[in-house]
Amino acid sequence: MENIDSNTLWSQAVERLRSEIGNEDAELWLRPIEALRIEDQVLHLKVPNKYFSDGIRDRYQKRLTAIFKDITSLDIGIDYEISIDLRNRLPTTDPISEPSPQSDFSFREFNPRYTFASFVVGKSNRLAYATAEAITKNPGTQFNPFFLYGGVGLGKTHLLHAIGNAMRQSFPKTRVLYTTAEEFVNEYINSIHHRSTDDFRGKYRNLDCLLIDDLQFLIAKEQSEQEFFHTFNSLFDSRRQIVITSDRVPKEMTPYERRLVSRLEWGQVADITAPDLETRIAILRKKSEVERFYVPDEVILFVASTVKTNIRLLEGSLIRLRAFASMTGTSLTVDDAKEILKDSLPHDVSAPVNIETIQRLVAHKYSLDIKDLKGQQRTAQIALPRQLAMYFACVMTELSSTDIGRAFGGRDHTTVLHGRKKIQKMLEDDPFFMELVNKLRSDIQAVEK
Repeated sequence: MENIDSNTLWSQAVERLRSEIGNEDAELWLRPIEALRIEDQVLHLKVPNKYFSDGIRDRYQKRLTAIFKDITSLDIGIDYEISIDLRNRLPTTDPISEPSPQSDFSFREFNPRYTFASFVVGKSNRLAYATAEAITKNPGTQFNPFFLYGGVGLGKTHLLHAIGNAMRQSFPKTRVLYTTAEEFVNEYINSIHHRSTDDFRGKYRNLDCLLIDDLQFLIAKEQSEQEFFHTFNSLFDSRRQIVITSDRVPKEMTPYERRLVSRLEWGQVADITAPDLETRIAILRKKSEVERFYVPDEVILFVASTVKTNIRLLEGSLIRLRAFASMTGTSLTVDDAKEILKDSLPHDVSAPVNIETIQRLVAHKYSLDIKDLKGQQRTAQIALPRQLAMYFACVMTELSSTDIGRAFGGRDHTTVLHGRKKIQKMLEDDPFFMELVNKLRSDIQAVEK
């Protein structure tokens, strides 16, 4: 094996595979990989992150090992070494990162950027903002529970952290916990497994304020939902503050415990809708001031006019523009913004596509049949394309999550929302995956035109 050079073997294998998969996929998946060494008939490859190694393993590993054998007449395996965390090297497209869950509320810190001062108030969120601020002055009384609903990226999590930051400042000894419904479910399942449900209940039922995000992911999980129901009752009866966010109003939920719906409506219910143009402009101006980054008014107007429904994407666009300006040292123009953001800005928002087109092109991209996307198999080879197709259906069609779930083999709407959330997280964490998704989105749009 010492006579085989790892770099030579890898280069030859890449060129052979390139002729089979095309330059685009080869540049996306193979170019960033570096051959390190060959030991014990295993080729060690340096890859940017875990998603990369998983992608190579699923898509190309069998073919690569066959090519290795053809070149060397030996059975050579592949091992992967993670080299860097791309999130620390590349400018993020989402300036507001989700908080890192921790099991003990005494060690959790709220995101310092999520404050009332940094929240831009407009017609779309004025009631939600006013209620959240009022809660911090007199928690557990007038607006309890506070149920906040709205779409993705509109500021619900921002307000939860703003409440937490303000209460920690006004009442330093207050036991305030932020969690997600998904984390609540996982903790509860673990407590059952480890026979520590008393500790779990002690943690949640002795809080002064519970801030729980994305409640829709807990609904219809029978045992977890019942546990939350009893936690809710315990906190409410002892006049402890409860703040809940969801993507829909309580009456649109279908929990096993129907009494939960009425309890969610006991206090204040408010929604956050997409910001109007004036609010979007104000958000961009405020963000540019915080970042000490000058953006011409015409560029701000262009971005605000193009990104209409997601504040995270709005602010993420500004981050990309700042990165470009800092690298080139030039003033931004509208033409610059169009070129820099062309792969991330929404296109043809007024012209939704057919879900059948999405399913067909995603299935083709991953060498699957459409019936695989609609089937019940949950292998990684099928689950990711299925979630990606659901994500495209959410953002490129006018169908509800219920209708989308029905188009994917009669799945529940919560499965669709979970898939969308997972893909969004992958887009935030992995720029290579974002490049793949943007290319596939363009292909879908091109077919529909």
